[in-house]
Amino acid sequence: MIDYIKGNVAELTPTDLVLECYGIGYRILISLQTYEVLNGKSETTVYIHHYLREDEELYYGFATKDERELFRLLIGVSGIGASTARMMLSSLTSDEIRNAIIAEDINKIKSIKGIGLKSAQRLILELKDKVVGGKGSDTTPLFQTGSPGVTDEAVTALVMLGFTKANVNKAVAAVLKESPKATLEEIIKLALKRL
Repeated sequence: MIDYIKGNVAELTPTDLVLECYGIGYRILISLQTYEVLNGKSETTVYIHHYLREDEELYYGFATKDERELFRLLIGVSGIGASTARMMLSSLTSDEIRNAIIAEDINKIKSIKGIGLKSAQRLILELKDKVVGGKGSDTTPLFQTGSPGVTDEAVTALVMLGFTKANVNKAVAAVLKESPKATLEEIIKLALKRL
């Protein structure tokens, strides 16, 4: 499997790129986000998602691992294909997509060409916990205070009790904001009062 290709930019358009590496020109499909990052560069590294079907083989390229991870989350949703995911990443930035999913902003997601009401609802339902959990993101950690081990244990315990990870993360973050030195038991008890 190809993780990335580093080479010279032979051709670049808003939808695709030809990246020359050791005399081989790779045609790579890209989003507008990636185009904006690569525009003007003569040499670059592109992170690859290899799309292989019986009748076609395509490379999708991304300027960052973060964008590639979000693309992979999007195509994991039933009804969202690779071209629709690329359209989403061309219409909105990765952070805008994540924030729309977390905020359950159906209208923002529906504003993307090719996404209807049911697809938007499915995206939110299937990806909300994954996006809040940090997948598809290279942002800073959710909890800056407290011991990371204790925080993780508290979150795991509360999720095992049946609460959603998104709600647990909010409750634990609020507890740690008020009581940064709280013990595991205190974090769980105070978070339970908020859930």
